[in-house]
Amino acid sequence: MLKLFSFIFFLISNTLFAQEEYFLTLRNDKVNLRQGPSFEYPVKIFYKKKYLPVLVQDTSENFRKIRDHENNNGWIHVSQLTKKKAAITVDDDLLVFSSPTIFSKPVVKLKKGRLVLIKKCKKNWCKVSVDKFKGWIKDESLWGRL
Repeated sequence: MLKLFSFIFFLISNTLFAQEEYFLTLRNDKVNLRQGPSFEYPVKIFYKKKYLPVLVQDTSENFRKIRDHENNNGWIHVSQLTKKKAAITVDDDLLVFSSPTIFSKPVVKLKKGRLVLIKKCKKNWCKVSVDKFKGWIKDESLWGRL
């Protein structure tokens, strides 16, 4: 009977305390997305964009199951991922402002799908850099930040 209760507690605790999904970015300019959690599985996609954000959904030893902004999913080795913060713009003609308010001066306009590096976030604004520009974007316009 004690073994049964221990087993039930184990199942409940694993369900309740399961790790949330979180974002990481690609460490290198070339990263393989595989069909399964091993180097034995074939490559589905070759990513060619450093700091591309990916959503980590599951783990298996040294591999992470990820989903990208185009809903592609698969497995990437942990050595190819980093905690550097970046995001993809989800709105077209998105304005980057000089301060975290829509009443500040616009710095640059970005197209949908543009990769931005995140410097910091406060409230519902993120300070980003893209090319030689720096400024603030509302976080609801970014994919890659929870």
